Amino acid sequence: MAVARIQLPPQAKRGEVIEVRIIVKHPMETGFRYDSYGRLTPRNVIRSLVCRYNGTVVFEGLLSSGIAANPYLRFFTRAVESGELEFSWIDDDKVAGKASAPITVVD
Repeated sequence: MAVARIQLPPQAKRGEVIEVRIIVKHPMETGFRYDSYGRLTPRNVIRSLVCRYNGTVVFEGLLSSGIAANPYLRFFTRAVESGELEFSWIDDDKVAGKASAPITVVD
């Protein structure tokens, strides 16, 4: 399972637009590189990444081999209520990853 780092404000006002950033530690192998023995390295990229805010999808992305290793994504959403942003992703090898971060919404 890959490791991720999520950055978002720990607290926001209700209705405020917040910036969400995530970086996922993943090699994102394109399938075009060769190893030290001259063998082609198998392709393995994160295929999809979804972010749910208290269960509601607020971001969904389909990634490809054009994304560098350790993909970094940034998007904006509106703070509606306190809760959790949950990220999930899956790669070509069917290895799934998850990460989450809390947010507190104040009036």
